[in-house]
Amino acid sequence: MNIIEPVLFGNFQLYTIEAGRFLLDGGAMFGVVPKTLWNRYIPADDDNRIPMAMRSLLIKSNNTGKIYLIDTGSGDKFNKKMASIYGLDYEHSHLLNSLQATGTTPEQITDIIFTHLHFDHCGGTTAYDSDGNLIEVFPNANYHVNKRHWQTATHPNEREKASFFAENIEPVQNSGRLMLCEDQCVFETGLGSICVDGHTEGQMLPMIQSEVKTIVYAADLIPTYAHIPLPWIMGYDMAPVQTLKEKKVFLENVVNGNWYLFLEHDSAYEIVTVKKENGKFSMNQSLSLTDIS
Repeated sequence: MNIIEPVLFGNFQLYTIEAGRFLLDGGAMFGVVPKTLWNRYIPADDDNRIPMAMRSLLIKSNNTGKIYLIDTGSGDKFNKKMASIYGLDYEHSHLLNSLQATGTTPEQITDIIFTHLHFDHCGGTTAYDSDGNLIEVFPNANYHVNKRHWQTATHPNEREKASFFAENIEPVQNSGRLMLCEDQCVFETGLGSICVDGHTEGQMLPMIQSEVKTIVYAADLIPTYAHIPLPWIMGYDMAPVQTLKEKKVFLENVVNGNWYLFLEHDSAYEIVTVKKENGKFSMNQSLSLTDIS
């Protein structure tokens, strides 16, 4: 296996980590937007599902020596029925294989930053061993979760509870390494986060800053490039009107600050920039991590 070289960004070394592909219902992904519109951008299959990436970000700090991983994908603990429903594809990529290609072992990860704890963002944190026992994949990592989101994940409402799996969350809870974050969390100089509540309460969007550039891990505020327009909001969001307000403020900052958006779920686009024309936001450029070092 060829080793992937890091992208140098300020005081950090960055790596894109592909953790597999899956499929979700296009109608749910685009809410009230008609299929005749969204299907032009991300075409659906015969079951109305669209392709989705699970794209994590590995960050190695030159200042502290810490190795951070943002989100861990869905993991591979699904039974055949659930794997079929979600069209899980680990032939495309797998979290541990992608880490190996960077020369990093799971034991070396010091910190995992969860944007939130829906299954497709944290499932790779645990696995079943050969005896069927649930184990931690990253035994030395501190787990960072927004404090308000932890309350949501461990006491979910009836609508959201299907997205939180006990086999993903309980090992984190019992690890002794759970670190609950405030809304404006700073992990170290140049690495912090902002908090949004529309998709789920207390979703963290990590921000990586160099001297002149900023990358924001967009998570489920803007899961794909097609979700940049303000009204294009997921049906999965708990508070879509809140999402609308948050997107407007966020995208103004993205445009004004020339921020780069790292897209977790877009199967075609890794990083995008945003433009505003006639009051409307849209994708400006499509880039890869190596383009912005």
